[in-house]
Amino acid sequence: MLACQSESQSQPETSESGTDTISLFNGEDLTGWHADVPAMDENPDTTEAFIVRDGMLVSLGDPRGHLITDEEYSDYRLDVEYRFPGEPGNCGVLVHASTPRALYGMFPQSIEVQMMHENAGDFWVIVEDITVPDMVDRRGPQEEWGIREGENRHILNLTEDSENPLGEWNRMTIETLGDSIKVWVNGDMVNFGYDATAESGHIALQAEGAEVEFRKVELTPITALSD
Repeated sequence: MLACQSESQSQPETSESGTDTISLFNGEDLTGWHADVPAMDENPDTTEAFIVRDGMLVSLGDPRGHLITDEEYSDYRLDVEYRFPGEPGNCGVLVHASTPRALYGMFPQSIEVQMMHENAGDFWVIVEDITVPDMVDRRGPQEEWGIREGENRHILNLTEDSENPLGEWNRMTIETLGDSIKVWVNGDMVNFGYDATAESGHIALQAEGAEVEFRKVELTPITALSD
């Protein structure tokens, strides 16, 4: 695992030197990633869910599954620039991913930072958990909370209208440090959680029904959450 060593209202800044920042996507191919697409189990000739097109990493949306980093990471800032080029839909970035297909036979054990259009920055817990302020208001009745199928795994973000109009590029920044996760969308701090049940793991991108283009996926080690 690579230790890449973030609570505030301001957008985090890129490291001054930039020398510690690594691009997880090289703009040419999917080196450093592997796909887990259940439909390919029985039919290896199934159309690829993730491709490189015009220098961008593209999630085609179907067949559904995940593109997962080969390496594991902890204590980092992840900067992702993405857009829905066609119809709005669903996607997400999963952090601290571990056991494959732990939920519904597809989703790896992880904490998802939602990218679904008009919902960017929500948390979905996937056989892991996290705490946020005002949990009942943002997650619903406590007796319904859970981390598995049929339980309330959804935690609302803090803002509305942080996303750019459909078709325009969005910047999502995710900071993880120890058991804390903090998220910005286009400069707005949209979520902050703590007491996460995982502190490290793989990073994954979803294919979940809608085409999404990624032009930047960069990771920078951190030793403190941004102010």
